[in-house]
Amino acid sequence: MNRMFLIGIGIITLFSTTCKSPEKKSALFNEVSFDSLPNIMPENRNDLIYSKVRHEAKIKFAAHQLPDNLKEWEDYRIHLKEEIIRKTGFETDHNLPLDMKETGSVRMEGYTVKNILFQTRPGIYATANLYVPDGEGPFPGVIVMAGHYINGRLGGVQSLGFELALNGYVAMTIDPWGAGERTTEYRQYEYHGSNLGASLMNIGESLMGLQIADNMRGVDLLCSLPYVDAGKIGATGASGGGNQTMWLTAMDERVKAAVPVVSVGTFESYVMGHNCICETLVDGLTFTEESGILALVAPRALLISNGLRDDNTAFYPSEMLRSFNNAMKIFRLYNAEEKLSHLIFDGPHSYPRETRDAMLKLFNTYVKGNPDEEIKSVTRDLLPEDHIVNFPDGKRDKKVMTTAEYCIMKGSELRSELLSTKSVDNNRKKEELKEILKLNEKSEMLNLHRYPPNKGWDRFALETNDGKLIPVLHIPPRDADAGYVIMCNPDGAKNIPLSEIEEIYNKGKGIVIADLSGTGEASSPQTAGYDELAKLHSLGRSEIWLGKRVLGEWVKELKVVIQFLNSEYGINQISIEGTKEAGLAGLFLSATEDIVEDVVLRNSPVSYLFDTRENIDFFSMGIHLPRFLNWGDVSLAAALSGKNVTFINPLTMSGQKITGQKLEDYRKEFDMLRTICNEKGVTEFK
Repeated sequence: MNRMFLIGIGIITLFSTTCKSPEKKSALFNEVSFDSLPNIMPENRNDLIYSKVRHEAKIKFAAHQLPDNLKEWEDYRIHLKEEIIRKTGFETDHNLPLDMKETGSVRMEGYTVKNILFQTRPGIYATANLYVPDGEGPFPGVIVMAGHYINGRLGGVQSLGFELALNGYVAMTIDPWGAGERTTEYRQYEYHGSNLGASLMNIGESLMGLQIADNMRGVDLLCSLPYVDAGKIGATGASGGGNQTMWLTAMDERVKAAVPVVSVGTFESYVMGHNCICETLVDGLTFTEESGILALVAPRALLISNGLRDDNTAFYPSEMLRSFNNAMKIFRLYNAEEKLSHLIFDGPHSYPRETRDAMLKLFNTYVKGNPDEEIKSVTRDLLPEDHIVNFPDGKRDKKVMTTAEYCIMKGSELRSELLSTKSVDNNRKKEELKEILKLNEKSEMLNLHRYPPNKGWDRFALETNDGKLIPVLHIPPRDADAGYVIMCNPDGAKNIPLSEIEEIYNKGKGIVIADLSGTGEASSPQTAGYDELAKLHSLGRSEIWLGKRVLGEWVKELKVVIQFLNSEYGINQISIEGTKEAGLAGLFLSATEDIVEDVVLRNSPVSYLFDTRENIDFFSMGIHLPRFLNWGDVSLAAALSGKNVTFINPLTMSGQKITGQKLEDYRKEFDMLRTICNEKGVTEFK
């Protein structure tokens, strides 16, 4: 009994001193393993982030309802179009000279193919082809928008041009922004979306907005031609081209009839799917669903065609029918039910013969005004690219601007405004940054889930009020006054170099390692395949649809981790050390909340200015913030923080190392903005 009593006293004494004495604690820390980090979450769990974000999208769909009377709809549609213009960054000038240049032509039996370029914005030109029937006209016109063909309009949409011309329409096929003859390197074809296309959002624009503007200017061009009847315009395209067809027709009432093919679904179904950034409406699900966009076409004619064997879940006929049925209510208000129709074909993602026939029938009826006209089908080989390009010698006109060139031009203009700033309203800029990050909804710790320690690490999952689980590893400080460092990495906790963790540990500091949403153990296995395009491709787009930002969510999650440390350990002295874009999340938290001592950013960008297409996917899709360069830049966020900020290996937006005079220029910029903001702290570059 005495022996057991003494053992019990010994255990009580050990735990008492362990909890209260830093000296006794340090003896146990020798058992911490730095050979690898342990797992936190239970195995065989569901895909939590996928389920959460999909659930939010389902709620958004259910919350949107179109008006049930014509007066309310007319008011609603005005507001909806204004919001689309604002969110896409769309702008166009119909009075701008088109300055069409014909660079070549191919004579075909019954029609001629013309190679053209024309001005869409001041000094910026799009590349296109005109398929012009023989005869004087005037003919009805159809704008044909290319989807994600590797070579843009030079690919399969040629066949639509042939067919429309033989049926008496002037068809114009246009290269989507960043595709076809508009790629970074001439005729080195690339995907126009992913991080490349998403970079447009950082300058306050979007790939969707630029495409709408280009296509509207395409309608301007058709209407300007003496051999086209400006009152008889149609539009069509498949996949990404079908998506463009829907948006153009919704926004441009000159289009009398439209046929979007294998492209209509629900915005809900786009969330956590693999749609392109060109099909992403910034904050779209906060104010509309796809049925609202379809309804904007009423009372004009709209035929939607989808395939039963489409491999993209967003374009399943079942999803299309949900939007179709909801939009029909608005067509009925105009007594125009017959003008909204659908065709579901038994085939894959394509533009099959039966859809082409239906398209021509629709255009003959509602564009040409001759529903009984016989349809002429054509089967012929596509023309070689060299026959229909504008620059067969490979010397592209500089006016055909690429996404990279445009982002650099516009970004430089915005940064020039920032660098000419003489004064800053700190509180206003902080509130604006919160809006850019979408920090309007609070995230708080709801429950703390504890797991048995492993390899000397405490293991937790922080459950939040907005439905997240944040996996956390924890080691208390060896020195009671040393405080904590929160570490995070967009590639997951296990990609943080163990030497960096051990270095912090050896300084006596407490360590918390968190997997932020979409990373490490908080990632989404179901979207891993889609994320081969770019890391966080699905989550990045999805949060934008839902009116959120990945970086904003990370800021909120870091705040929850700090809440955990405060409540569980009574700690207030906290620093953040983040890698890549996770470092930016720590910086943005310090700029918007006074709860961080200092911030270290490893391999992070010092500016959102686009620098080069090469290595554009170094950072994930989560890095993009619509209108961030319109607000300021990383240097302004650092100045507003009032904290010490350290960049270790500072980089550009494409992951290029910054050295020499360029680094010195950034050092001066960061110091200048600190002075203007009159905030404490310094920014160092190592």
